[in-house]
Amino acid sequence: MLPGLDLNSVIEYTHRALAGVVGIMMIALAMLAFRRYRNHPGLVRASIAAAVLVIAQGLLGAATVEKDLDEALVAAHLGLAMALFALLLYIWRASKPENIGAPPVDGGPRFRGLALASGGLVFCTIVAGGYMAGTQNYGRANYQLGDGAHHACGKEFPTCNGEFLPFGMARLVNIHLTHRVFMYLAVLAVIALIIVALRRHPSPGVVRSAHIAGGLVTCQVVVGALNVWLDEYEALILLHLALGTLLWASLVGLTFQLYRVPAPAGARSATGRGAEAVPA
Repeated sequence: MLPGLDLNSVIEYTHRALAGVVGIMMIALAMLAFRRYRNHPGLVRASIAAAVLVIAQGLLGAATVEKDLDEALVAAHLGLAMALFALLLYIWRASKPENIGAPPVDGGPRFRGLALASGGLVFCTIVAGGYMAGTQNYGRANYQLGDGAHHACGKEFPTCNGEFLPFGMARLVNIHLTHRVFMYLAVLAVIALIIVALRRHPSPGVVRSAHIAGGLVTCQVVVGALNVWLDEYEALILLHLALGTLLWASLVGLTFQLYRVPAPAGARSATGRGAEAVPA
């Protein structure tokens, strides 16, 4: 059950212990929502979905270990974690009384689509980064510095082996460049979103989220470049993932402000009856 104490084992079993605690908390959250908030179906459905996702995440994590950290499973494991995080952000927002039934922020034409596109591209960038990390053999006995797609472009950024986007050169190069392409598109989309948000100023919350996203995407590009220019350092890899997660969270939070949190069923019925009672 417990291997000898070394750094990789401590990290792995700490991760498993924390994952177990999170799983128990998600199941407890779903039970609490079902018992106390049945008149708020959106909140109940989101809480149950979070419990289902965390169970699926545990099973996927087990499969990832059993399959010796297969790249596709590593990427799926990370993507599912991002989806679960977004769902928790919705639950947090939907549980705040001031948000329930309140009108959504109007960002103007195509602003909602731009926010969705920005978040989607950041999500794809994170998943592509997870796939790239899955090629690295981290924690395995045969791991050597320089293995995997991380070093497929050498220490070059934004170029790669003397060219900009030399797709077709090798499989690992293609994996690395896919992550970069999603990153370029995500950065452009986030910059466009920030510009539109600052010009239209739809709400203080949206503008604040745009400022946060701008700072995070700048830091993320710099840290990503350092990951290429320098040899692998665990702190840089961890910081890169943490910044990507925070950027994803800031865009999810911004997007949620553009959608209305449904009012509880009783409140909707009362509102409907009140509207019918108003004389024409």
